Amino acid sequence: MQASLTLRRGQRNKKEARVGLKPLWRAIRYLGHYRRTALAAYLFLFVSVAAQLMVPQMVQNVLDAVTNGMIAQQLKQAPSALLPLALERLQWSERQFEEYVSHPEQALYWAVGLIILFALMRGFFAFAQTYMSEKASQFVAFDMRNDLFAKIQRLSFSYHDRNQTGQLMVRATDDVEKVRMFIGQGLLLALQALLLLTGTLIILFLTNVRLTLIVLPILPLALVLFMVFGAISQPLFSEVQRRLSRLNTILQENLAGIQVVKAFAREKAEQEKFDASAESLMEQQIRVARIFSFLFPVIFLLANLGQAAVLYFGGKQLIDNTLSFGEWQKFSLYLVYVFFPIGQLGFIISQMSQASASAKRIFDILDARSDVSEKPDAIELPAIQGRVTFDDVSFRYYSSGHWVLSHVSFEARPGETVALLGATGSGKTTIINLIPRFYDPTEGRVLVDGYDLRDVKIESLRRQIGIVLQETTLFSGTIRDNIAFGRPDASQDEIVAAAKAAAAHEFIMSFPQGYETPVGERGATLSGGQKQRIAIARALLMDPRILILDDSTSSVDVATEAKIQRALDELMVGRTSFVIAQRISTVLNADQILVLDRGRIVARGKHADLLENSPEYAEIYYSQLVEDAVQS
Repeated sequence: MQASLTLRRGQRNKKEARVGLKPLWRAIRYLGHYRRTALAAYLFLFVSVAAQLMVPQMVQNVLDAVTNGMIAQQLKQAPSALLPLALERLQWSERQFEEYVSHPEQALYWAVGLIILFALMRGFFAFAQTYMSEKASQFVAFDMRNDLFAKIQRLSFSYHDRNQTGQLMVRATDDVEKVRMFIGQGLLLALQALLLLTGTLIILFLTNVRLTLIVLPILPLALVLFMVFGAISQPLFSEVQRRLSRLNTILQENLAGIQVVKAFAREKAEQEKFDASAESLMEQQIRVARIFSFLFPVIFLLANLGQAAVLYFGGKQLIDNTLSFGEWQKFSLYLVYVFFPIGQLGFIISQMSQASASAKRIFDILDARSDVSEKPDAIELPAIQGRVTFDDVSFRYYSSGHWVLSHVSFEARPGETVALLGATGSGKTTIINLIPRFYDPTEGRVLVDGYDLRDVKIESLRRQIGIVLQETTLFSGTIRDNIAFGRPDASQDEIVAAAKAAAAHEFIMSFPQGYETPVGERGATLSGGQKQRIAIARALLMDPRILILDDSTSSVDVATEAKIQRALDELMVGRTSFVIAQRISTVLNADQILVLDRGRIVARGKHADLLENSPEYAEIYYSQLVEDAVQS
């Protein structure tokens, strides 16, 4: 069984490793949003390459001008009877001879001037091409990151349950940057190499067919070499990104839980875990480097073999006087233009392999299907009264997981307070997660005012629900910003009123900056109780019809708990409220108390009825009385 599972996992990893270029071409299509910028970059590239191709021809003109001037000066000193024969062998007319004798430097000036002109053109258009391509690639990265962030925001909680935060962070940063680098540099270099190689081969054929045919066999060899190395390197780069994600996850978790690490003196163990992950990443990167350290010498070997062959056969033509010195020098310069793009292909293949692997990881997120999705014909949920119905609801987090809820049915009427009690893992948090549709029931229905939650727009539902979760999350910014998180347009008076209702106003005003006090990352500058009261104020500012309180007084002292409870008792009037509480004393006045055990409702009713008729409730109640007596 274990061997079969390992085999299937290995086959899946191999399949994932075969990324292909499809995701990369899909990423390149993002350039379609910026056609003008991209087209300008490629237009400038064409001009730059054309200017570059003209330089060797100008070099030939310089050398020919110098050579012709020298020969003309020598012929001028020769006997006049030999001149016609010499001109015939040189294929010069008498007019050309006179020009070479009287103005030998004229052709030189023209050639040098054109070299300078083409060099300036190439420099200017190369700069413009680089700028425009970088600009376009930054736009693409901007769009990709925004698309990723928007998708991550829309994905259901079940997706985040299965994926680590560090992995998602790497895909939105490092993977996007690798795709951007290829679009901004590699793609342009590939086109430049193709244009330069094609243009050079055409000119070489027109210059000297025999020498060009000597170079051609090297090109298919180089192409096959790059295809093989591309196929080998792409899965290696995919593995690099996976190991980088693991390293990032360890770092993110360590920084988020640094207090726990220090409290338990686990710095050394965490360092060892990080070292092991960093070593794994380093080994994979060295494996990639080993492949490419072999690739580039092989490329240069092919280039040198080609140059040696051309030197030999070109030298023979020069000796036989079938090739001029200027043509020979021009051919040598164009030969550099043949082997330079071949050398560039190594860098391009490297970038393309990395970008292909990263594009695959990016589109894995963008193509991910959310378990909680909005129907195309979903309706806007109107202003609700707050009737919540669970109709034979069963739920499990994954298709193969155990049932967290099993055939749960109840109804909360508008304005009622429903308390959920039970041991850890009994299903309390799952019930409150189904109400704002963080998850969908595996079986059964959840209804609000008779509307199946699957039939309404998610945002229109959540706008009418206020939530205070057990784990308080605050964002970097001021206290005011955090209270107004759900309603950024709220007035100062409304924010103060919500803070007072949550028993937060007094401690907020004790700070020198009051509501403008920065809370620090994750609310680091506030105590647990202070953070929880700000979270309550944030929920109350929404003026929700449905209020969810997940053990919302767990981080406060007894005096503060009493203040918050009095405020909540008043604010729950007219709202349908769901309260998860570890202590029965906080829910004695609830309209309904649901006692859960292993995902089932084992008792329901008010406090007095349950105390008399439910052994489970009575056991919880009396056990807490004993605890309180012992503590006192």
